[in-house]
This record gives sequence, C-alpha cells and structure tokens, in this order.
Amino acid sequence: MAEEELAAFRESWKEELTSKNDEERLVCAPSSDVPSQSGQGDLRKRYFEDSKYLNTADSTSKLTERECTDDASDTEDQPEYVSIARSLLDGRTSPLLDRIQEERTRRKRQYQNTTNACSKSLQQKQKQQQQPQRKVKKEEELLDQLIQDLNEVNDIPFFDIELPYELALKIFRNLNCTELGRCAQVSRAWRVLAEDGVLWFKMCRGEGYHQEASVSDSPCWKSTLRDCRNSAKTVRSNWKNRVGSISQLQFELGKVLCDVSSCDSFVLAGYTSGDVRLWDTLHWDSTASFLKINSLSANSVPRPQVSHVQVNSSVAAAAYEDGCVDLWSTETGGEPLLHYQSPERPQALALGPDSPSLGSAAGPHVRLDSTDDRGYWRTLCRAQLPKTVESLVLVPGRGQQGPLAALSAGDAVYLLDPREEEPRTLHSVYGHPVTCLDASDYQVALGVKRTGWAMHDGGNKIHVYSLETGKPVSSVGDSLGDFTCINLRDSPPHLLVCGNKDRRVRVFDLRSGSSVASLYGHHLGVTSVQIDDWKIVSGGGEGLVCVWEMRMGSKLWEMHNRHPVRHVNFNSSTLVTANIPDDKSPRGACITDDDLTAHRRHRGVICHYDFSEDALSQDHILPICRSDYIESSGYNYNIGLTVPYDRLPGAHPSL
Repeated sequence: MAEEELAAFRESWKEELTSKNDEERLVCAPSSDVPSQSGQGDLRKRYFEDSKYLNTADSTSKLTERECTDDASDTEDQPEYVSIARSLLDGRTSPLLDRIQEERTRRKRQYQNTTNACSKSLQQKQKQQQQPQRKVKKEEELLDQLIQDLNEVNDIPFFDIELPYELALKIFRNLNCTELGRCAQVSRAWRVLAEDGVLWFKMCRGEGYHQEASVSDSPCWKSTLRDCRNSAKTVRSNWKNRVGSISQLQFELGKVLCDVSSCDSFVLAGYTSGDVRLWDTLHWDSTASFLKINSLSANSVPRPQVSHVQVNSSVAAAAYEDGCVDLWSTETGGEPLLHYQSPERPQALALGPDSPSLGSAAGPHVRLDSTDDRGYWRTLCRAQLPKTVESLVLVPGRGQQGPLAALSAGDAVYLLDPREEEPRTLHSVYGHPVTCLDASDYQVALGVKRTGWAMHDGGNKIHVYSLETGKPVSSVGDSLGDFTCINLRDSPPHLLVCGNKDRRVRVFDLRSGSSVASLYGHHLGVTSVQIDDWKIVSGGGEGLVCVWEMRMGSKLWEMHNRHPVRHVNFNSSTLVTANIPDDKSPRGACITDDDLTAHRRHRGVICHYDFSEDALSQDHILPICRSDYIESSGYNYNIGLTVPYDRLPGAHPSL
C-alpha cells in the first residue's frame, strides 16, 4: 500500500510540474513550443530585464504615492481658498463637488479629533482631581455646539462653492433694497446675510438718514430705514398739499425788520432799533434771546440800525450802520465774542457755512477773521480792492485749509485767500457789472449784465468758474433781464437755479449748458430762490412765495405777504421766509405808537412753515398762536385764520 501511494504521489507531482512548464512556455516563449538553448538564454535575459523594470516601476509608484501623500498633507494644512485657487489655475471654471465633499469630511474629522482630544483631557483632569465636574462638562459641550453652529453659519453656500461670511457680506453690499429682499427668499443662510444690520445701517446713511448714528444705536436698522422712508413720504405729501403749521415769529412794536438769516434750526433777525434777536425753532417755548450789542453802539443815541445779519450752526454775526461788527455764540448768547469797528458802513457780511470764519466788507476794505487752534478769534488778512465791494461769499467745505472769500466789485470778481499776498482776479469784463454771486465747494457762479454792443451777443449770462483752475467751466443764460439771485451752494449736483427781473425762475444743467426748467410766476421780479431734488421755492418783489414741482414744472401752492421776499431757506421739513420792507423809515406813519394797523403795514414779517408728521400737534405751534376765538388780548392772535386751507384745532370738519 505504501509503495502504491508513493507511486501515485510521484505521478501527480510530475503532472503538476509539466502543467507549470506549459504555462511558463505559453507566457514567455515567443513562437516555438519547445525552446532551444539559445531561446532559454534569451528567456533568462528577458526575465531579468522584466524584473528590473518591475523594480523601477515599484520604486516610482512608491515615490508618487509619497508625493501624493505629501501634497495631500499640504493641502490639508492650507485654507479653503488656496484649494479653490489651485483648481482655478488647473483650468476648471469652478471647483468640483468632490473637492467640497473632501473638505467637509476633513473638517468633520478635524472637529472629531479636537472633540476627542478635549474629552480625553477632561477625563484625565477628572481622574487627577477625582471630583465631579458635570457643570464644567456641560459648559464645554455647549461651547463645542456653539462653535459647530458658528462654523455652519460662517460658510455661506454660493451655488457650487462656499464663501466665508465676511466675503459674502461684501458682495451683498452692492445690492439695493429690492435685491436684498429677493435674496432673503433664497435660503436661510442668504436670509441671514440679507438682514445683516451693517448692510441696512450703511444703506440708511447712504440715503441721508441718521448721519451721526452708529451701528449699535438701533436694534433693527431695516425697520429704522422703513420708518424713515415712510416719514419722508409723509413730509413730501405735506409739502405738496400744504399740510402743516404756519407761524409768524414774534415781534414787538416800534421795530422794523432790516435783515434775516437762518441756518438749521436758528433764525436771526436785525431791526431798526438796533436789536438783534435769535430764535431756536426746535424749542418754541423758550423765549427768543436778545443778543447784547457792544457798549459803543448801546450808548449812542439814537442806536444805529442793523444793516446785515448772518448765522450758522455755531455763531451769529451782525453789522450796524455805524460800522461796528459783533459776533456771538449761538449756545451762550449774551456778550459778543468778537467786536471791531470798520472805517465805513459795512456793505457785505458773510459767515462760513461749516467753519467759524467771518468776512466783512466796508467800501473797498475787506477783512477776514477766524479762530485759531485754541478757539480765539484772530484777524487773518486785510485787503483793499480798487472799487467798492457789493457782495461777499465765503466758500464752503474748506475745513483746515482756511477761509476763501469770493468778492464782487463793479465789473470784476476777486478771490481772497489769506495765504496769498494780493486778491486774485477771477473775472473782469469792462462795462459788464456783476449783479449776483454765489459759491459752492468747487465752483463760483456770477451773473453778468451786458450793455451796449454786448447785448447783441445773446443778452445777460451766468458764468461758472472752477476754483481749482480759475478758468470758466460753463456759461448759461441768454436773458434780456438782469439776474437778481443765484443759488449754487444748496443746489443738487450739476444744477443751478437763478432768478431774473423778467419774472422767471430758471434751472440750468451745468454739464450740457441747457435749461431744465423755466417758471413764470413773479410779476415784480424774483428776489430769492432755492432748489432741492424735486421742488423749487422762490420769492418775488411783490411778496409772493411760490412752491414749484421741478419735474412737472407746475406750481403747488403760494403764500402772500406785504413787502419783498428777501430770504428763503428750507430743509426737508421746514421753510423760513422773510418779507423785509425797502423803506425802513416810512413817512407819515408813527409806528412807535399803539397804531397796530400802521405797524403791521410797515414792520415786515418772518414766517416759519413746519411740514413734519406731527406739525399739527399742540407742541409744534408757537405759544403766541395757541389761542382761541374767545381771547381778546394780543394784536396778532389767531394767525392761522390768514390761511383758510390749513387745519384749525377745534374747528368743525365741514368748515
């Protein structure tokens, strides 16, 4: 049996060997089934070459695997935007979803590792201290959950990529209100972005609301902007329909109005008695302060009349007929901060709109004063022009550069800079006098009266000069009448509004030099005018105040008072007008007595219009106007009766 088993094993072993040899021949032999000796040598050489090739291939594959692992480790350490940039450099238009999935899995793995490390460290501390710290563990878990939530919010999906929150917020800043509302409907993440407080805060400030506020002043700037827009819409409707309170500033017997100036909430008026009065329209219940004049003018008999007044947000100034100039603080009032005597009667007075600077002109003499670093008033320069100065304007927006004055004298316009030795001539044409002057931050506009041969060249014109180059920018006009007033400082960009003796109010586009609007409404000529983005307010020599809509060119409403309208100033919700008489000492009338009719006829009037939402409330009406039909004291009670279309408190609805 043993011999038979041994023989069977040998035969099976031989069969296996023969089968293996046949397989090797089929793989290695080129053509013949039984290789020769030379063929066996070739097979050996080919075997060693193949083994060497396999070794080199294995080594190169190992190197590439190492490089791939190194690159993978490098990419894992690098932030997300580097991988996005590499994919863009490879030629792809957008990163693939598998890259995003790998990034997500890497972040999850990293978060799990950090969580495990934290848990292990907590367990070690618990073992060392051997005290229960369940509260600390609960706080750590809450902190980890908060970090995870923040990581989820920090990545905002944008189609097939994810951006950081700050970058996505920067993209959303370029959208308007309507587009933000549409984006808020895309997803929850986009809604968080579209309702971000910083976006709505900047949008609110961009539209002109709450310029001095900060982000933390309102819990929801989106609601704040909505309320501001609704309020502006109501105020605009009140302007068009003349809904609001109309009040006359209080006056006293024996005083004729000489000049009026207003800025923000302050109204300053000068009278023939030498008194200067300052009102704050934000606080009607507080009595108007009489500013004390200098001792020289106060002791003179009779007291000199006030010739010019000017006010801005910080100081108020007045010039008298005797050549004195006083300057007060609008906060404290009382004694003047600055007083000096001019050699002649002041012809012009100007205050810096946004800086504490004062300019005055008496005859050909010009003087500029301003504050130093410590707040003391100092004289910057004095100059003398060849002719008498007729108008003086201080250029706004100068800041730390110092004041710059534009003056008109006869047929020339000069620029007075304290840093220069002599005044610089900006415009001069012999025989063509300058009739009006105004200045903005970068330009000066002046009206020129053409006479003689120049009338055949198109009539009177308005020339606009650049302050940077000193060269003319544009020339508009071509009118037969004289230009009486120009408003360039308060006009919208690239627009200019002016009034003319030909009874028309004109609006020009300085870019094209064409006329935007031409309104006919004052039969004694236009004396004052102002414009904003949708309306025009003009005053005429006949005492008529007109409010126009610029787009339609139609008159919304008008108000009439005796004497020419010499001052018009308005903001978004209020309007101040002043009718100043030309004759300060009328003949045949003794206005110092108790003749109320004569006083009303010759005194002049200052009107304050309030079109705000709560303008009809009791707190927004002047104390002198808070009267009814029963009272008999007071010579100017029930002023609201002069305007039959306004609402009267307590009146019947059918009236």
